[in-house]
Amino acid sequence: MDLDTAIGAHAEWKTKLRSAAERKETLDVATISADNCCPLGEWLHGDANAKYRLLPSYKECVSSHARFHTEAAKVAAMVNQAKFSEALIGAGSTFTAASSLVATAIIRLKKEAKL
Repeated sequence: MDLDTAIGAHAEWKTKLRSAAERKETLDVATISADNCCPLGEWLHGDANAKYRLLPSYKECVSSHARFHTEAAKVAAMVNQAKFSEALIGAGSTFTAASSLVATAIIRLKKEAKL
């Protein structure tokens, strides 16, 4: 798993969500909320679990990743309900905080696991 790519992929969600709101698209909230449907989540719940589950940074990464998907799904649900002003993804939002936390957790795992 390329963890730098994973960081980038999760950072891209801000753009995806903003674009969906602008285009008034409908998003798949159930899939977005699942923390095991993206490549990082598949890896965390698969190979990484077998190799790194005892590392504190692994546990932090799993938790932060799940929180990120929960927050992204909340924004997606607001987009689907056309509550664009409530679908906050800017500075100070819970989505932005979750995005920062998952990036930090991935970096910590990368260092601790020497990936």
